[in-house]
Amino acid sequence: MALDELDRRLIRATQSGLPLVPRPFEAIGATLGVSGELVRERLQAMLDAGLIRRIGAVPNHYRLGFTANGMSVWDVADDVVDQLGERIGLLPGVSHCYRRPRRLPVWPYNLFAMLHGRSREEVEQQASEIAAMLGNACRAHDILYSTAILKKTGLRLSES
Repeated sequence: MALDELDRRLIRATQSGLPLVPRPFEAIGATLGVSGELVRERLQAMLDAGLIRRIGAVPNHYRLGFTANGMSVWDVADDVVDQLGERIGLLPGVSHCYRRPRRLPVWPYNLFAMLHGRSREEVEQQASEIAAMLGNACRAHDILYSTAILKKTGLRLSES
């Protein structure tokens, strides 16, 4: 999909997030001189083309009190990893869950699930629940706790 000038203006207008108003697409459209419906259509076209993966809220877990954040990593049988990963991704303490290739012999893990809790004990309890869900399909797991807050950003266009 080739980006036209409106698409570039739309990306620049949304790359720092959507406005926190009841009708954000209409607000963006007003700043661009187009309708909210056209904003929705262009964003949907970018989603359909794979230029944008998703539009969603990105909460600051620390400000919400979830200060124990751990990436749980799992060595799950390949024939069931996708099915089980989908179930894990629906759990309330999981913000994202995805499959990645193993890097043997050093890294045997192929399923990652970011867990958020108010304490490490809470995160470890969530990991225990996941281990029970995985059952014999799981051969090993670990939790890698966050040590720093990294700034998350979405799609960015350079000014050139």
